Amino acid sequence: MHGLQMLQIQPGEHVLEIGCGTGESLPVLNSCVDSMGRIFGLDLSAGMLGIAKNKVKRLSLSNVDFLQGDGLHLPFPDKSLDAIFMSFTLELLPATEIPFVLQECKRVLRDDGRIGIVTLLQKEDPGWMDKLYTWAHYRWPHVIDCRPIPIESIVRNAGFENSRLREMSMWGLAIGILVATKIPVQK
Repeated sequence: MHGLQMLQIQPGEHVLEIGCGTGESLPVLNSCVDSMGRIFGLDLSAGMLGIAKNKVKRLSLSNVDFLQGDGLHLPFPDKSLDAIFMSFTLELLPATEIPFVLQECKRVLRDDGRIGIVTLLQKEDPGWMDKLYTWAHYRWPHVIDCRPIPIESIVRNAGFENSRLREMSMWGLAIGILVATKIPVQK
């Protein structure tokens, strides 16, 4: 929930969660945007979206829409969203796809749009648990599918600025919570 708090979603905003999974964040997002806003949950997995839809129905959340797809092809017009949230999603992608996903995010965000990312954090001096986890990921990538990534440089290189990074630890692993704003295109 720290990532959602840092993203500071406001009433009336339109927010996309890429990799919404079973919809754990959707009730919190819904409470932030109130009845005037809109939440969009995007995921590759039809099974996870089904669970998320049932959760939203059970909680009677009326301003949540679901889309099956990936972050490479966001089905939104340019500059149509206020914020995008991803939690343990970006590090699942091949490193070559991450810049393209972030470019799509930039395309659909309004000029003052924000992106919030929670991820395993690649550090210059990783602890023993981070080293063990990374070794296990490269040894068994189909089982340990996430990997630590250098989120600050990735986001900066994709054209976002004013990033705020909060470092935390989960099970001894370094976690990064980053919020950044879109750098508007100069004309």
